[in-house]
Amino acid sequence: MAPKIYGDVLSPCVRAVLITAKALNIEIEYIPVNVIKKEQLSAAYLEMNQQHTVPTLDDDGIIIWDSHAIMIYLAEKYGKGNPLYPTDVAKRAKINRLLFFECGEIFSMHRYLCSELLFLGKKEISKDIAAEEEKALQFLERFLKDSKYVAGDEMTIADFSIWTTLSNASNMVPIKETIFPRITEWIKLMNQQPYREINEPGATRFKSLIDAALKK
Repeated sequence: MAPKIYGDVLSPCVRAVLITAKALNIEIEYIPVNVIKKEQLSAAYLEMNQQHTVPTLDDDGIIIWDSHAIMIYLAEKYGKGNPLYPTDVAKRAKINRLLFFECGEIFSMHRYLCSELLFLGKKEISKDIAAEEEKALQFLERFLKDSKYVAGDEMTIADFSIWTTLSNASNMVPIKETIFPRITEWIKLMNQQPYREINEPGATRFKSLIDAALKK
């Protein structure tokens, strides 16, 4: 039975998991959950995921949520030895650090900005939160100083996680090439990967929602 992934591609977290599955050649069943319509609050979904977040993985009765946990699980179970999440302990530690960085710094600011614009009716981007997002970008710019990808010279699941989130967040806090040249080049590199077809539709849909919210 193919693993089931519940989610909405509007979410960068969902896209990161779908990209990971594709990169590991895992055949999955994708089940859409429209978060704008609050389908994640249905009784059936809450029974599966009490935190009502997306994505959620159901792998033959094993239920996991949080995109980072799902990505690691998929890599561990279906991609042993794959450089996306190598067995080397030191390399894994660096990847994990960047996943935690994405969650605690980049995505958290994205979530606050997104919530204000899409769910709280704010009509402008918070300067304070945007400033915090730019601080996170400054760190990422430094991380990319000596490597092709965020965790080294090989692509990893950390790239998927950060790339998808920035694809959304950059619609609220633009990534200026003059200030963040390394991030700009890295994004261009990621956009050349075969996973763009998974990332782009959701990011485009997100941009439309943000543009509409700012025009209200």
